[in-house]
Amino acid sequence: MKTIHKIAVLGGGGKAGKYLVNTLLEKGIPCKLLLRNPDNFQIENPLVEIIKGNARDITSIHSLLKGCTALMSSLGQSQGEIGTYAEVTKNIITTMNLFNIKRYIMVTGLNVDTPFDSKGPKTLYATDWMKTNFKKASLERQEEYEMLSACNLDWTLVRVPMIHLNTEKGKVESNIRDCPGDKINALDLASFLIDQLSCAIYIGKAPFIATI
Repeated sequence: MKTIHKIAVLGGGGKAGKYLVNTLLEKGIPCKLLLRNPDNFQIENPLVEIIKGNARDITSIHSLLKGCTALMSSLGQSQGEIGTYAEVTKNIITTMNLFNIKRYIMVTGLNVDTPFDSKGPKTLYATDWMKTNFKKASLERQEEYEMLSACNLDWTLVRVPMIHLNTEKGKVESNIRDCPGDKINALDLASFLIDQLSCAIYIGKAPFIATI
């Protein structure tokens, strides 16, 4: 796989995203962040480059990805926003192809379905609950998966249960067919995402992960 020199990050200002950024920095990995409100970002480090912009704007995605070798995203959707995931994914695929960047690793929920799933009762319940209560966002997340499946990027879509925002670390289990647990520690999620930069096992796949 391509050597990782600088990582572009979407959602780095979010609750889970900050754990990802801090873990990248602890490992000495330079990163470039796209933030709507850089003034609210508290992390200061010479390895961090910040771009002000919006992921729905393709020129902002161009600025973010230029000079990077991979993209990691924990991007969420603000309340009331519609069209974020599909629009951003389209911008990302277009720009990564333009700059010949292949590796794309992102986080999504349990509500995304793939042809390889065999979801157990708990995962099915969580999926149905999210599709009922967050119908539009769930449809967009599913559309995001379909777009990725049809593209030529080396993508990995990591499906997660409830994220626990703590500094605990545990054993992480992954599974293509069903979620192996009810939670994922934020640090465990960050470490798993970063591990995928040098691992090809889940390229073109959507693993579930959980802290056991």
